[in-house]
Amino acid sequence: MTYSPRLILVTGASRGIGRAVALELARQGDLVIAVARSKAALQKLDDEIRTLGSEALLVPMDLKDTKGIETLGKALTEKFGHLDGFVANAGLLGTLGPLETTGPRSFEETIQVNLTANAHLIRALGPLLHQSAAPRAVFVTSGVAARPRAFWGPYQASKAGLEALVKAWADENEKMSLRVNLFDPGAVRTGMRAEAMPGEDPMTLPPPEEVARELIKLAGPDETRTGARISFRDRLKT
Repeated sequence: MTYSPRLILVTGASRGIGRAVALELARQGDLVIAVARSKAALQKLDDEIRTLGSEALLVPMDLKDTKGIETLGKALTEKFGHLDGFVANAGLLGTLGPLETTGPRSFEETIQVNLTANAHLIRALGPLLHQSAAPRAVFVTSGVAARPRAFWGPYQASKAGLEALVKAWADENEKMSLRVNLFDPGAVRTGMRAEAMPGEDPMTLPPPEEVARELIKLAGPDETRTGARISFRDRLKT
């Protein structure tokens, strides 16, 4: 069967899991809309995607820019009129430490990037996804949302809120063709993980490329589940 290329938007596409996802999608022939803050990092990603014989639409944007998200939705509507997939990967670790000493700015930025921005993206991209024959959305979450621990307060609160938000959206569309799921990658060999766990040996963790190969399946037309929380570690056991 011939694979039909899909139009997939990926946030946090310039590094870590997001970058690996963008490259895997490009490798299978999809057109990637790569969203990230760093223009230079996006251009480097674009060079790698071109070497794979594919192409990407680069969107340098800070997800705290609510108006920018709205503008992005309108621009994609005018240019493409639809969207086949949305991989919400962008995340901010924020400050790890006691809640009593967490600064308000750090707390608010963590919530804004990990939770609030995704609410705005749902509003901006939802109508485009509904124009696809097989729309898929996947949101990257974290194990600390289900298993809270000390010193991770802002980050785990943002991910717990994200999970509740995503499950609501999935329920609202359960009779539609849109499939909406959560993906928990676990500990991965990324810069964010190194920042959170500086004493950990990164070579004991799976690389982003391995995780990405599983994640992109949730953005594919064959995915039938919705409202599910898929763990990368659990998938490895099956």
